[in-house]
Amino acid sequence: MAFNVLVIHGGGPTAVMNASLYGVLEEAKRNKEIDKVYGAMGGSQAILRERFLDLLQFPEEKLKLLLQTPATAIGSSRYALTEEDYRTMPAIFKKYNIRYVLLNGGNGTMDTCGRIYQACKEEDIRVVGIPKTIDNDIAITDHTPGYGSAARYIAATTAEVGEDVKSLPIHVCIIEAMGRNAGWITAASALARKQPQDAPHLIYLPEYPFHEEEFLEDVKRLHEEKGGVVVVVSEGLKNEKGEPIVPPVFQTGRATYYGDVSSHLANLVIKRLGIKARSEKPGICGRASIAWQSPVDQDEARMAGREALKAAVRGESGVMIGFIRDETPDDSYQIHVESIPIERVMMYERVMPDVYVNERRNDVTEEFVKWCRPLIGGKLRDFIDFSDYYYMQ
Repeated sequence: MAFNVLVIHGGGPTAVMNASLYGVLEEAKRNKEIDKVYGAMGGSQAILRERFLDLLQFPEEKLKLLLQTPATAIGSSRYALTEEDYRTMPAIFKKYNIRYVLLNGGNGTMDTCGRIYQACKEEDIRVVGIPKTIDNDIAITDHTPGYGSAARYIAATTAEVGEDVKSLPIHVCIIEAMGRNAGWITAASALARKQPQDAPHLIYLPEYPFHEEEFLEDVKRLHEEKGGVVVVVSEGLKNEKGEPIVPPVFQTGRATYYGDVSSHLANLVIKRLGIKARSEKPGICGRASIAWQSPVDQDEARMAGREALKAAVRGESGVMIGFIRDETPDDSYQIHVESIPIERVMMYERVMPDVYVNERRNDVTEEFVKWCRPLIGGKLRDFIDFSDYYYMQ
């Protein structure tokens, strides 16, 4: 007897979320035990509304486009499920002959995955998580699909802004990166550097208290040395009391809508130092960009989708697919996947370790750069290298 698969997307999309969906579909096509692969059209709430679409009805040439499609083709949500919602799900899954339930998302979605697993564990319904988040803050796994592309985007943006500022070195430019409590994206801006003097010149992460006076000292010194300065900061910067340096505009549950940290700091530079400054806030551009999608990220996201369905078919449930980085004799990049018990990752935020951050807390270490570089799909300057042109004038 053939059974059906249900894929649910949760939380904010990434540049490779649809690649994981494609991975599920290509694995389903290889398996004679699979009849339909349903997409929950609009996230977890779609389960309750029974809004399911059989994705295998589309021809392969259409499905292959998922690999280069931003956001999520089946929709997502941040709907807060209740205990009653979870209790109703097993009957819905049985109604549609769904044996395999795959949830693709971040910390909140992995919590949902664990709760659906608990609701279904007395039934023959297997529940598996597919990690996804640009924030890279899911526990245990070395990194998450979505992060490599967001890292590549912020590094490319910083490199381009750095060349602009270097060619007209009269001001300070502050770039604000996404990441509430974890600075992985902000840190990845360091991959823009080809030479030590290249942008970014300062990096500030949300894991450590932001000291306004030290920031102004650093900016003043670098401006006197270079003329133009590029600073990359996290949207979640906090002061010594653990309070956001810019009060949130709105907050509900886990969702926080921050004020403009980059604008605040640019105004601070202008008012306190008398130096021209401007702010840039790419925002969701960094998670939606297909132009800067990492090929490594796409391949791994696709693999995570395939491996999730394989795990479910062989009888695993209540697990998340995780990436484990291998030690190799030549330090080359290599990973393998493992099934991680879902209770080890539910609602646990993985932040930047101290070893990846310098002593003054205004930059990252070479150890972080070495860890991060393979995820963006090669050295960034293999794709952007302005050095042959800059000093032609």
